[in-house]
Amino acid sequence: MSEVRVRIFQTAWCRAFTSLCVSAVLSTTAVTCQAADGSDSNIVARGEYLARAGDCIACHTTPAGKLFAGRRPMATPFGTLYSPNISPDKETGIGRWTASQFYSMMHTGHSPDGSLLYPAMPFAAYTKMTRKDSDAIFSYLKSVPAVKLANRPHDMRFPYNNRSLLLGWRTLYFREGEFKPDPAQSVEWNRGAYLVQGPGHCSMCHTAINALGGSSESKAFEGGLIPMQAWYAPSLTSNKEAGLGDWSLEDIANLLRTGVSDRGAVYGPMAEVVYDSLQYLSDDDIRAMSVYLKSLPPHGDEATPPSITSVEDKDRLYPLGSKIYDAQCATCHGAKGRGKLPQFPPLANNQSIQMESSVNPIRMVLNGGYPPGTTRNSQPYGMPPFAQSLSDEEIAAVVTFIRTAWGNHGTAITVKDVNDLRSAPLD
Repeated sequence: MSEVRVRIFQTAWCRAFTSLCVSAVLSTTAVTCQAADGSDSNIVARGEYLARAGDCIACHTTPAGKLFAGRRPMATPFGTLYSPNISPDKETGIGRWTASQFYSMMHTGHSPDGSLLYPAMPFAAYTKMTRKDSDAIFSYLKSVPAVKLANRPHDMRFPYNNRSLLLGWRTLYFREGEFKPDPAQSVEWNRGAYLVQGPGHCSMCHTAINALGGSSESKAFEGGLIPMQAWYAPSLTSNKEAGLGDWSLEDIANLLRTGVSDRGAVYGPMAEVVYDSLQYLSDDDIRAMSVYLKSLPPHGDEATPPSITSVEDKDRLYPLGSKIYDAQCATCHGAKGRGKLPQFPPLANNQSIQMESSVNPIRMVLNGGYPPGTTRNSQPYGMPPFAQSLSDEEIAAVVTFIRTAWGNHGTAITVKDVNDLRSAPLD
């Protein structure tokens, strides 16, 4: 039986249903191939495909709201941002924009009126996209129904409401310029790199964000906590976390296109990405992304010895955790943590359970979760929430047990760790 090595970005079950509501706005017919010539007859279809690849709906459509009408709130440590209307309405959307203005916005992070965009808009990744692809997305956006809905002003605290301060952020963290293929790599690798680094903006979650809201290129894909969502995006370079170096291309591709594979399942925000975006990409593009992700150089596999306090916590919580596991978890995950693939993942030798950050397993026990329902996994199995039935101490005990039983090398967690996450947002 194959071991599970990752659950990329786990979250609450209700977020999965939010994803279903949002994505239902779009056509149920997937655009599964790109036009090679960019002709007028194909440019809108190409644009829809690329908008899917860029997951534009995730920010610009509220749950059960009108397509691309904006106003979706995005909490940050500096205040709340609200996404703009990008439907083709001439008064409140982008109906009066030109293709050149749209490309400039994507490429430079400037609005047509010259104002600087907050980096919640991933222009630091979109700058890598070609003008041809930008024009295709613009053509698609111009083809969708116009929605007359005024943008909601951002609610940023002082001094972050002063956009001129973004000049400093841009100096430190923004590098303008289109993607340059690496001649030493294959065409497939370069296509994957373009999709991951550009429209997919994968590093935006899988790279730690510092106090200034920026990230270091040298730390790309090494994982990090997303504080306002209270979820941990695991490292894609460390085999202690979600490193893909020893995965097969088939397992990576299955995870990206369906949300499940013999090596893991995706939940929460990453489940939304699969549901809204990745399941609609062509098999060739999914494979290209897999080739690139598998090639990321390994980093961060150094072991951190547990502290004396952690050892004491384990000794205290382990017996209670074992009892709770036998009563609540063993039916699905097995008495020895071996699981029942593909429905119920193993917990023994599960890297996502043993990571230094315990945020994701705590939240899964608290809130439960579902992989996305996709065309190739239409009836996903989920995990129920235990927030209402288990106390903070009981959840700390069972998570400590799971992280340290059956040869797992995780560390103990505390009651405070659980309590801090009990009130975390579910969306």
